[in-house]
Amino acid sequence: MTAELHSRRTVLTTGAAVAGAAVGAVALTACGSDSNPPSGSTAAPPAAAAGETLTALSDIEVGKAKAAKTADGKDVIVTRTAEGTAAAFSAICTHQGCAVVPEGAELKCPCHNSIFDAATGAVKKGPADQPLPSIAVKVTNGQVVTA
Repeated sequence: MTAELHSRRTVLTTGAAVAGAAVGAVALTACGSDSNPPSGSTAAPPAAAAGETLTALSDIEVGKAKAAKTADGKDVIVTRTAEGTAAAFSAICTHQGCAVVPEGAELKCPCHNSIFDAATGAVKKGPADQPLPSIAVKVTNGQVVTA
Protein backbone atom coordinates (compact mmCIF):
# COMPACT_ATOMS: atom_id res chain seq x y z
CA MET A 1 0.00 0.00 0.00
CA THR A 2 2.88 2.42 0.71
CA ALA A 3 4.36 1.91 -2.75
CA GLU A 4 0.93 2.50 -4.25
CA LEU A 5 0.47 5.81 -2.35
CA HIS A 6 3.98 6.93 -3.23
CA SER A 7 3.28 6.13 -6.85
CA ARG A 8 0.01 8.11 -6.87
CA ARG A 9 1.64 11.01 -5.04
CA THR A 10 4.49 11.08 -7.57
CA VAL A 11 2.06 11.01 -10.47
CA LEU A 12 -0.08 13.79 -8.99
CA THR A 13 2.93 15.96 -8.13
CA THR A 14 4.48 15.48 -11.55
CA GLY A 15 1.14 16.14 -13.26
CA ALA A 16 0.66 19.38 -11.31
CA ALA A 17 4.17 20.56 -12.22
CA VAL A 18 3.61 19.81 -15.90
CA ALA A 19 0.23 21.58 -15.86
CA GLY A 20 1.78 24.61 -14.16
CA ALA A 21 4.56 24.76 -16.75
CA ALA A 22 2.03 24.53 -19.58
CA VAL A 23 -0.05 27.38 -18.13
CA GLY A 24 3.12 29.49 -17.73
CA ALA A 25 4.12 28.83 -21.34
CA VAL A 26 0.67 29.86 -22.57
CA ALA A 27 0.80 33.05 -20.48
CA LEU A 28 4.22 33.97 -21.85
CA THR A 29 3.11 33.25 -25.40
CA ALA A 30 0.16 35.62 -24.92
CA CYS A 31 2.59 38.51 -24.28
CA GLY A 32 3.54 38.61 -27.93
CA SER A 33 2.35 37.27 -31.25
CA ASP A 34 3.94 35.62 -34.24
CA SER A 35 3.46 38.80 -36.26
CA ASN A 36 5.57 40.85 -33.87
CA PRO A 37 9.34 40.73 -34.10
CA PRO A 38 10.99 39.31 -30.99
CA SER A 39 12.99 41.52 -28.68
CA GLY A 40 16.30 42.55 -30.17
CA SER A 41 15.37 41.66 -33.72
CA THR A 42 15.40 44.05 -36.60
CA ALA A 43 12.01 44.46 -38.24
CA ALA A 44 12.00 44.68 -42.00
CA PRO A 45 10.88 48.07 -43.25
CA PRO A 46 7.56 48.18 -45.04
CA ALA A 47 8.00 47.55 -48.73
CA ALA A 48 6.83 50.50 -50.78
CA ALA A 49 7.04 50.97 -54.51
CA ALA A 50 9.42 53.70 -55.65
CA GLY A 51 7.63 57.00 -56.25
CA GLU A 52 4.82 56.31 -53.77
CA THR A 53 3.68 59.55 -52.07
CA LEU A 54 3.67 59.34 -48.28
CA THR A 55 2.76 62.93 -47.36
CA ALA A 56 3.22 66.57 -48.33
CA LEU A 57 6.45 68.03 -46.91
CA SER A 58 4.52 71.17 -45.87
CA ASP A 59 2.36 69.04 -43.54
CA ILE A 60 5.37 68.49 -41.24
CA GLU A 61 7.24 71.15 -39.25
CA VAL A 62 11.05 71.07 -39.46
CA GLY A 63 12.36 68.76 -36.73
CA LYS A 64 9.01 67.05 -36.21
CA ALA A 65 7.49 63.81 -37.48
CA LYS A 66 4.17 62.61 -38.78
CA ALA A 67 2.56 59.17 -38.95
CA ALA A 68 1.63 58.05 -42.46
CA LYS A 69 0.69 54.89 -44.32
CA THR A 70 2.00 53.26 -47.45
CA ALA A 71 -0.46 52.59 -50.27
CA ASP A 72 -0.94 49.06 -48.94
CA GLY A 73 -1.70 50.34 -45.41
CA LYS A 74 1.61 49.79 -43.60
CA ASP A 75 2.48 52.27 -40.83
CA VAL A 76 5.44 54.59 -41.43
CA ILE A 77 6.85 57.71 -39.81
CA VAL A 78 7.96 60.66 -41.94
CA THR A 79 10.26 63.26 -40.36
CA ARG A 80 11.12 66.65 -41.81
CA THR A 81 14.84 66.80 -41.07
CA ALA A 82 15.47 70.23 -42.67
CA GLU A 83 13.64 72.79 -44.81
CA GLY A 84 13.68 70.65 -47.97
CA THR A 85 14.56 67.15 -46.73
CA ALA A 86 12.82 64.27 -45.03
CA ALA A 87 13.52 60.84 -43.61
CA ALA A 88 11.16 57.90 -43.15
CA PHE A 89 11.09 54.85 -40.92
CA SER A 90 8.94 51.87 -40.15
CA ALA A 91 6.48 52.88 -37.44
CA ILE A 92 6.70 49.42 -35.88
CA CYS A 93 8.69 49.30 -32.65
CA THR A 94 11.58 46.86 -32.83
CA HIS A 95 10.86 45.64 -29.30
CA GLN A 96 7.42 44.03 -29.54
CA GLY A 97 5.85 45.38 -32.71
CA CYS A 98 3.60 48.17 -31.44
CA ALA A 99 3.15 51.30 -33.56
CA VAL A 100 5.23 54.25 -32.37
CA VAL A 101 3.69 57.71 -32.02
CA PRO A 102 5.40 60.97 -33.06
CA GLU A 103 5.90 63.43 -30.18
CA GLY A 104 8.00 66.39 -31.30
CA ALA A 105 11.51 65.21 -32.18
CA GLU A 106 10.88 61.77 -30.68
CA LEU A 107 8.92 58.66 -31.53
CA LYS A 108 7.39 56.94 -28.50
CA CYS A 109 6.14 53.40 -28.17
CA PRO A 110 2.96 53.39 -26.07
CA CYS A 111 3.32 49.69 -25.20
CA HIS A 112 6.64 49.54 -23.33
CA ASN A 113 7.87 53.17 -23.42
CA SER A 114 10.76 52.82 -25.87
CA ILE A 115 11.80 56.18 -27.34
CA PHE A 116 13.40 56.68 -30.76
CA ASP A 117 15.02 59.71 -32.38
CA ALA A 118 12.60 60.98 -35.05
CA ALA A 119 15.43 62.16 -37.34
CA THR A 120 17.49 58.97 -37.30
CA GLY A 121 15.29 56.17 -35.95
CA ALA A 122 17.96 55.44 -33.30
CA VAL A 123 16.94 54.12 -29.89
CA LYS A 124 17.11 56.84 -27.23
CA LYS A 125 15.53 54.74 -24.44
CA GLY A 126 14.76 50.99 -24.28
CA PRO A 127 13.59 48.32 -23.86
CA ALA A 128 13.99 48.37 -27.66
CA ASP A 129 17.63 47.84 -28.56
CA GLN A 130 17.45 48.11 -32.36
CA PRO A 131 16.73 51.28 -34.39
CA LEU A 132 13.61 51.65 -36.49
CA PRO A 133 14.30 50.40 -40.04
CA SER A 134 14.69 53.31 -42.44
CA ILE A 135 12.76 53.72 -45.66
CA ALA A 136 14.43 55.48 -48.59
CA VAL A 137 12.56 58.69 -49.47
CA LYS A 138 13.13 61.89 -51.43
CA VAL A 139 11.26 65.16 -51.80
CA THR A 140 9.73 65.70 -55.22
CA ASN A 141 7.46 68.64 -56.05
CA GLY A 142 6.82 69.25 -52.33
CA GLN A 143 5.84 65.63 -51.70
CA VAL A 144 7.75 63.03 -49.67
CA VAL A 145 7.92 59.99 -51.93
CA THR A 146 9.62 56.64 -51.66
CA ALA A 147 12.93 56.42 -53.52
